[in-house]
Amino acid sequence: MTSPKIIAVDGPAASGKGTLAAKLARHFGFHFLDTGLLYRAVGYQVRDAIGDRDAAIAAARAFDPAWLTQPELRGDEAARLASQISAIPEVRTALLDFQRRFAAQPPGAVLDGRDIGTVICPDAPAKLYVTADVEVRAQRRLKELQGRGVVSIYAAVLQDLIDRDTRDSARSAAPLKVADGAFVLDTSALNADEVFEAALSWITPRI
Repeated sequence: MTSPKIIAVDGPAASGKGTLAAKLARHFGFHFLDTGLLYRAVGYQVRDAIGDRDAAIAAARAFDPAWLTQPELRGDEAARLASQISAIPEVRTALLDFQRRFAAQPPGAVLDGRDIGTVICPDAPAKLYVTADVEVRAQRRLKELQGRGVVSIYAAVLQDLIDRDTRDSARSAAPLKVADGAFVLDTSALNADEVFEAALSWITPRI
C-alpha cells in the first residue's frame, strides 16, 4: 500500500502558515484542512460557557463538520476561544480521529495547525514549521484586521499574539513546538512567493 502523501504545516499565529498551506494544497491538488478551525468551531459552540470544561469536551465529541462553514470562525473572538479550549487534553483527543481520517484521503492532504507534525501526523513525509518574529506577525495581523475594517491597536494585537504563543507553547496537551525532522521556515523577511518557493523546493522530493 502506498503511504499517504501528507504535508504537515505547523507554526504560531500570523506566521503565514495558513496562506502557505492553502497554496501548497492547490499546487499539488491535495485536500486542505485548517485544523485551527476545528478548535474555533468547538469554542464558538460553547462561547457562552467557555469556562465549562465539560461543555467543551462534550462539544468536541459531538463535532459536526458543518460547523466549519460558520463565518464567525474567522473572527478574533473565535481565535481567542480556540486558544483556550485547545489546551484541554480531552478536546484534542476528541478531534484527533477526524484529523487523521482527513489526512489519509487520496491523493494527499495538507494540514495546517500547531500539532500536525508532532501529534496528528508524526509520520508525515513532509513537515514544515513556519515562524516569524512576533513583532512582524503583529504587523501582519494588524494589517489584516484593518483591511477588514476592524479598528485595532498595534500594542493590543502584539500582546494578544504573545499571550497566545505562551498558551500554545506552555500547555500540557500537544504544545506548539518544532516536530522532529521538520524544516523550519522563518518568513520574517520573505514575501508570500518567496515562502512558497522555499517550501516547495524542500517538500517536492519528499512526497
